[in-house]
Amino acid sequence: MANMKIADVVGARPQFIKLAPVLKAIERHNRDHPDRPIHEVLVHTGQHYDYEMSQVFFDELGLKAPDYHLGVGSGTHAYQTGEMLKRVEDVLLKEKPDLVMVYGDTNSTLAGALAAAKLHIPVAHVEAGLRSFNRRMPEEINRVLTDHLSDLLFCPTQTAVENLKREGITEGVHLVGDVMYDAVLQYAELAEAKSEILGRLALKPRSYALATVHRAENTDDPVRLKGIFQGLAALAQEGLPVVVPLHPRTRNALSSLSISQSLPRDLLIIEPVSYLDMLILEKNARVILTDSGGVQKEAFFFRVPCVTLREETEWVETVETGWNTLVGCAPERIVRAALEAQEGIGCAWPYGDGRAVD
Repeated sequence: MANMKIADVVGARPQFIKLAPVLKAIERHNRDHPDRPIHEVLVHTGQHYDYEMSQVFFDELGLKAPDYHLGVGSGTHAYQTGEMLKRVEDVLLKEKPDLVMVYGDTNSTLAGALAAAKLHIPVAHVEAGLRSFNRRMPEEINRVLTDHLSDLLFCPTQTAVENLKREGITEGVHLVGDVMYDAVLQYAELAEAKSEILGRLALKPRSYALATVHRAENTDDPVRLKGIFQGLAALAQEGLPVVVPLHPRTRNALSSLSISQSLPRDLLIIEPVSYLDMLILEKNARVILTDSGGVQKEAFFFRVPCVTLREETEWVETVETGWNTLVGCAPERIVRAALEAQEGIGCAWPYGDGRAVD
């Protein structure tokens, strides 16, 4: 049987996490089936480029160095996606893969899928079928367009399968479970052994809240951003320290609003943390507040109550089982939900058995 060549297109930290179990599965396949190996080409768009947002994930997850680093960097959605589209196309023309795999819902996802589709190369979308039903979110646009370009759609939940069916997509759809759950199972023990984040920050388990804010709908809207950080500050003043690994986009937005200088001492602003450190911070938090889809899920995986700083979520199962509360950006709702957060009401597990890549 002829060798198969797969090009993985990634560019942002959630994608590096999703990629790790896939690369490990390819290694296992090649070890077990040397007669029909898979040749993998790793393309890093450079959407995230700081060490804390990119290279640290490759280092600690044991990922191979990218075969291509496109160095696109920051920019408007149009500029970033356009530059990625041009540079990914050049790689695909050179490598001629049999399949292009894209992950999640970033501009790198859409650019990789569109470049492949234009060249008539089959596309596989990992984490297909998610919908927030809010077309003002750039991530939602990326999800919808990528799904309609894809030939293989790997869905993490039954809800995702149903979303695709409503849009007329039924061919090539596979319910596989959540690859991020695979990653948590694979790396949680390593995180326990290697991470020193709790000691470094002088934190005790269940004594703090963990907060992340990075979605454009929050960072690019001064009213929303002020409301969220007023809520986090008020929560800290209620006696629950809040740890905030600060995304570069959020740091820049706070600086432009002159908010960062007035934040209380109990709001512990830190640099972005590695994946292993993030797992430990999530696992040991009393409550997690976030606008990140991935962090919502990881909170669920660790059975830590979550407060989502949005009006909707693509991970509806976390809300339906009582582990996640949607609060938007109103400070009083943020504080009340965080202080009243309780463990969920059920043990339903919609995200598979940790073998999504197999």
